[in-house]
Amino acid sequence: MPDPQCPLTPKSPDLSGVEELTFPEATDFDQAMARAKETAADRFEDYMLISWYDRDRDFESPPNTTECPDGCPKNGYIHYAASHGARLKVDFASGRFVFFFAPVEW
Repeated sequence: MPDPQCPLTPKSPDLSGVEELTFPEATDFDQAMARAKETAADRFEDYMLISWYDRDRDFESPPNTTECPDGCPKNGYIHYAASHGARLKVDFASGRFVFFFAPVEW
C-alpha cells in the first residue's frame, strides 16, 4: 500500500456558509475593526472575532496560521476561520483589512 501523501498546496477553505460583506475603504485598522464589530453586532446577538488580517502590516491573527516561508500570501487566518465556525466575513478595501466572526450561542 503506498504511503498517504499530503497535498503540496492546501485546498481552498469552504466558505459557503459565510456571509461576506465588503466595504470600499477604511481609514486604518482600528477604524475598520470598530466598523466590523458594529456589523457583527447587527447580525448576531452575541459574537466572537475568530480571525483577522491586516495587509498594511502583513499580519494575521491568530499569528503564524500561515505555514510557509516568507513571501507567500497570508491565508492561514481564512482556513482558521472556516474550521472554527465563522459565519461572517467583513472585508475592507479588497483585502486590506479582513475580519471573520462567529455567533456565540449559549
